[in-house]
Amino acid sequence: MRFDLTPYRRSTIGFDRLFDMIEANARGASENYPPFNLERIADDRYRITLAVAGFSRDEVEITAQQNLLLVAGRKDDKAEGPSFLHVGIANRSFERRFELADFVFVEDARLNDGLLVIDLVREVPEAMKPKKIAVRTGAPLAAVENEPTAGEAKAA
Repeated sequence: MRFDLTPYRRSTIGFDRLFDMIEANARGASENYPPFNLERIADDRYRITLAVAGFSRDEVEITAQQNLLLVAGRKDDKAEGPSFLHVGIANRSFERRFELADFVFVEDARLNDGLLVIDLVREVPEAMKPKKIAVRTGAPLAAVENEPTAGEAKAA
């Protein structure tokens, strides 16, 4: 299904990245290899698990850029090898992109038993975290009386 977001792009400012993500997801909706799970481990921790059966550690590459996580698997096309009668385990190369929120970083990546597990953590800098402001009590503020200036005194 194709959505035309042009009218919304014309009437909004600063939402280009959101519209780009929507359009990219609409184009890549048929992409479903390799299958993956997304988990929330804690309030600031996430996990992506990809099923990459048949791939070795050397054939998988993970690249983290600003707000983008790219997971790619490259299979070498070997002319020699076993002569399969049926191939049910997918061995094709892949590339998966995940849009990351601000301040989300890759903490760890492991490949075990055909599952690639990528742990993510959200680390908001102290300067960006909300701060509690203490409300003090005390004497009421004194009223400030304005004294007339020299020019106002002569006019009166």
